[in-house]
Amino acid sequence: MRALVPLVALLVVAGCASNTNTLKPTTQAQVLPADQDSAVAEGAGVRLVADASAWKGSPANLERTLTPVYVRLENQSGRTLRIRYEDFSLVGTESRFRYSALAPFSLRQSAISSRDDGTGGAGRSWVYMGGGPRWGSRFGPRWGSPFYPFYGPYGPGPYAYQCEEPLPTQDMLRQALPEGTLGDGGTVQGFIYFQVVTGRESGVVLEARPVDANSGESLGTLDIPFQVGKS
Repeated sequence: MRALVPLVALLVVAGCASNTNTLKPTTQAQVLPADQDSAVAEGAGVRLVADASAWKGSPANLERTLTPVYVRLENQSGRTLRIRYEDFSLVGTESRFRYSALAPFSLRQSAISSRDDGTGGAGRSWVYMGGGPRWGSRFGPRWGSPFYPFYGPYGPGPYAYQCEEPLPTQDMLRQALPEGTLGDGGTVQGFIYFQVVTGRESGVVLEARPVDANSGESLGTLDIPFQVGKS
């Protein structure tokens, strides 16, 4: 039985680095001729380019914890635009649930809450691979085996593996879309981070709502549809 533990452990580690589902533009999206993973939407003098499979930084498996979407905004509206995370969202095509963009620095508190409280959010994922009894609470031992991994907030066992590193990483902060204002004729680009949607939705629509930084007037909504596909 114990001889199987290293084998199962290797499978778990391999699973952490395995390919995951990603978002690809649908056939209705206007894709770029030179890059079929990037799609574009335009309106009111604002051009939005988005790619939901562009992440190449650390962690390499970020898509298992969050949905990173690369966006580029080009402003030819004659106005100064407000750039805020609250102006971006992903909307489930079937559920109609609206996923809000997450500010990068807010992920740090989410990771702390996830690790301490065992609740949702991004952070470290522990998998227990040990066999035999272990003390998980004051009420007695918890039994684990290679065929029945133990997951819980009481800490990892003797065979524990981290599939993720603490978020946000330096790459995530450095490559994030900056908030601020974008003058007429300007361009801004970077990643926006959302909750994982690939395990919940068959498709989503990226919505961007350009806003005049001076008057607060909305310039409409730019939509780019995505579907779940293999990376």
